[in-house]
Amino acid sequence: MSGKTYVKTGRKEFDNFFPEIKLFLKKDVLDVVIDGKKIRGYRTPDAKSIWIRDYSDMLRAVKYFERDLKSTVEHFAETQAANGRIFDYFTTFPEKKPCEKENWTKYVRVPVEADVEYRFVKAAFLAWQASGDDGWIQRLIPAMEKALHYVLSHPWRWDKKTGLVKRAYTIDTWDFAYTAGKHNWLQFQITEDTFWGIMHGDNSGYYEAFRIMSMLYDYFQNAPQATFWRDCAESLRRNMNKICWNGRFYTHFVKLSPVEIPGVDEEKQLSLSNPMDINRGVASHKKAVSIIREYLRRKKKTDAFAEWFSIDPPFPDGIFGDDKLKRGAYVNGGIMPLVGGELAKAAFDHGFEEYGVDILRRYYQMISRNNETYLWYFPDGTAASVETSTSPEAEPTDAWGSSAMLYALEEGLAGVEDKLKLFGSAKISPRWLAAGIHNAEVHVSYESSGASLGYDYSFRGGDILLDLNSIESDVLFHVLLPSDSAARSVSVNGADVEFKNLKVEKSAYVDFKGRIEGRALVKIQLKKKGKGE
Repeated sequence: MSGKTYVKTGRKEFDNFFPEIKLFLKKDVLDVVIDGKKIRGYRTPDAKSIWIRDYSDMLRAVKYFERDLKSTVEHFAETQAANGRIFDYFTTFPEKKPCEKENWTKYVRVPVEADVEYRFVKAAFLAWQASGDDGWIQRLIPAMEKALHYVLSHPWRWDKKTGLVKRAYTIDTWDFAYTAGKHNWLQFQITEDTFWGIMHGDNSGYYEAFRIMSMLYDYFQNAPQATFWRDCAESLRRNMNKICWNGRFYTHFVKLSPVEIPGVDEEKQLSLSNPMDINRGVASHKKAVSIIREYLRRKKKTDAFAEWFSIDPPFPDGIFGDDKLKRGAYVNGGIMPLVGGELAKAAFDHGFEEYGVDILRRYYQMISRNNETYLWYFPDGTAASVETSTSPEAEPTDAWGSSAMLYALEEGLAGVEDKLKLFGSAKISPRWLAAGIHNAEVHVSYESSGASLGYDYSFRGGDILLDLNSIESDVLFHVLLPSDSAARSVSVNGADVEFKNLKVEKSAYVDFKGRIEGRALVKIQLKKKGKGE
């Protein structure tokens, strides 16, 4: 097997997916030198700077081909404030041309943002997952904990009454706040006039971060700290589902300060963190299904070219202080591949596999026309531009959204998920039948360590065969079956293993476990379901 990451199915929309997105990401590399140290990161196409919030999500794709996953994370740790706060971004490039010309080193924290610290924790975890460097992550754990304790204690970040992370009234996870006209442009500061509330996406992000800390402490055999962070995660999940769930999806902004915006009902606004809430694990399967069905309902009735809304319905034009933020622009109702990728992954995991395939196909059609992808689009399909954005750039190489789409392909459709590090504990969930594909070859590899896992998949007659290759891995298999079938027997290298047939919504799966050392042949023999099964 090759050491590179690839998918081979005979279908260009899947076989070319990774190479196309890798090209976008390669164009977004940003190399800087600070204090004599080389730092390599990836940028979004709207600014020549390295933001931890974007980078942490991009790592889900970058980890397959980039050798240096550590230097950016290290720099955010090295510049951490004494109270635990993490900077949003750093840069050595002039940002606001032509008025800004200095190539000084600049660090920024946008005060209204509450999501930065969990993104730092996630980025550190993903860099460790792909590199496998235990000593490195052990040296970072104190900074990771310090960041989370800052959020749990600072009056700008933590609401004691609800037991949830709070923030200023922004559009979902974005970085400018509503001021009711009390500020003459985008408001990034906390002031005495700040309107406070709970945004669900912050809390699902910290839920995942707390779980990461618990997982790391389990790995390093520190049971008390593992229990502490596990309890923090569970408390946050419980409180979030009590306060933020409105019966169909997570309410955009649960207000703590009394504020009314004419024409806006936050409970009707479906905002971009909803699919992320699913993928971070805070939503139950029932809630995940409800959210996905909400997107499907809005897909049917929208005039937009895709249902990947930043927020729907949007806010009135310009009320956040910039006339460019009209309905359908940027984060005020723009269409974002970032949302589509998260939604596709959620669909694959919760019994809407064909919907996940549909999203990936639509996105591939978009990017293959002109080899371009943008952070956001107007609902009519017009791409973002410098003139229509509040950001200094709008390059056609969006790494944030494209990496989310690749995440959905690799971990959703191809179904290879690293559950800890270096694929030593993995989940394999091939869902090729949802795409009408009966033969596929999948290989995923981390360039930074060389760790890899791959399989050849075939469905013929009454059998599904998986020919696996991994150095050493404990694998949970979760294999999609034809809808009218169930597993009759499962064997690994000729030895029968215990298995369980189950349904995820209307989709049939078989679950079983196996330890793979080198190569293994898995055979699933099928039977037709009888009535009532």
